[in-house]
Amino acid sequence: MATVTSPPSSQGAPDRRAQIKARTLRTDAWWIQPAITAAVLVLFVIYSTWRAFENDFYFAEPLISPFYSPCLSTACPPGATLLGFTPFGDWIFAGYAFSPALFILIFPLGFRLTCYYYRKAYYRSFWQSPPACAVAEPHNRYTGETRFPLIIQNSHRYFFYAGLIFNVILTYDGILAFRNAEGAWGHLSVGTLILLMNASFLWMYSLSCHSCRHALGGRLKHFSAHPVRYKAWTWVSKINVHHPKFAWISLIFVAFTDFYVREVASGAITNFYFF
Repeated sequence: MATVTSPPSSQGAPDRRAQIKARTLRTDAWWIQPAITAAVLVLFVIYSTWRAFENDFYFAEPLISPFYSPCLSTACPPGATLLGFTPFGDWIFAGYAFSPALFILIFPLGFRLTCYYYRKAYYRSFWQSPPACAVAEPHNRYTGETRFPLIIQNSHRYFFYAGLIFNVILTYDGILAFRNAEGAWGHLSVGTLILLMNASFLWMYSLSCHSCRHALGGRLKHFSAHPVRYKAWTWVSKINVHHPKFAWISLIFVAFTDFYVREVASGAITNFYFF
């Protein structure tokens, strides 16, 4: 009698992975997206670092760069400080006057670097973990975010709250931009619109954040007992799906806003007033 061999059980896992020498069997240009992501992030880091160390051309009444706001140093130009409050002196160390942006950027950059979407973006583009779907990563071990330095990612919720404070300040800067160069109110310029748009994009980026959604309704056991928070949670949940879009728009526009203020402050262009 012939022996019948049973087929491998579909319930159990295979003994080993298929021996495929190729890194992936994908034939499309899967590397384009992580390459573009890496390029944009590198360009932003280079630009923001250069501007932080330039320590100049960040204020042109009534416009102030978002990289330098709030300017709380006594070295800031007159009118650039927030409500005239300068608690940090000249920030001079070993004869070098530190740029206010080096301290300010810690918080918005910390918020972005620990952002859930940006983690996905730079994990794939820089660490290749993994670079794309169905493309193996080059690492032999994976410890996730349980060890240093990636365990720092858990600080995201705190950077989120700090980011909200900066959003309020940048919104206030946009309101102040309804003045002209002499300080008179009731004027609208290109710079006014740019500062207000920048604040709006940052608000949408923050409000669409996963931490915002969790803060509003993540710990509620009964939505019926918290109708206001439930309503806010449902609205945030709708824009949460657009979080990656707002992440990129706000990142590019905040750099553009700084560039515009720099060009006005350096005298390269004139801030056009509509009225």
